[in-house]
Amino acid sequence: MAGMRRLSNGLNAVVIYVCIALVGVMLAISFAGSFYMVITGDSLSWTYSLARLFVPWIGLLSSTVALRYGEHVAMTLVSRKLPRPWAAATQWLVLGAVALLGLLLVETGWDFFLNSTQYYMVSDQFQVHHRWIAAAVPITGLIMLVHLAHGKALLDGSRDSVIGERDA
Repeated sequence: MAGMRRLSNGLNAVVIYVCIALVGVMLAISFAGSFYMVITGDSLSWTYSLARLFVPWIGLLSSTVALRYGEHVAMTLVSRKLPRPWAAATQWLVLGAVALLGLLLVETGWDFFLNSTQYYMVSDQFQVHHRWIAAAVPITGLIMLVHLAHGKALLDGSRDSVIGERDA
């Protein structure tokens, strides 16, 4: 279990850096399009289309970071309002639901990835295979399942219980 937690910690750090890089690339593409428009008065047709290809990756991957740190407002609120035994039972039910979601994301996402045959038109000359977007689904499911190694600490509403393990 300690090995899975180390894997979860390392994977979380990688996901954070990947999200930062993807946001940076999105901003650079958007800035290039804006700069081109200011300089030439004309727009580049591909900048908006290309930049939005990163949105599914950022959204899905960042959800795994939120899960890893127990950052879900509704879960924390419910957990704090219920009597202790009920809160614990609810948290285990939520972990089960997260595990089910992770498994479904992997299973259906893998099928979605394999059966993606279309290309996304960014411009007349530039196309991106739909698998680029589809791959975000099963990868997110796998990361969620790895983070479940932290168990109930994910949903305790206390970042310290999860972060403290990284420092130990």
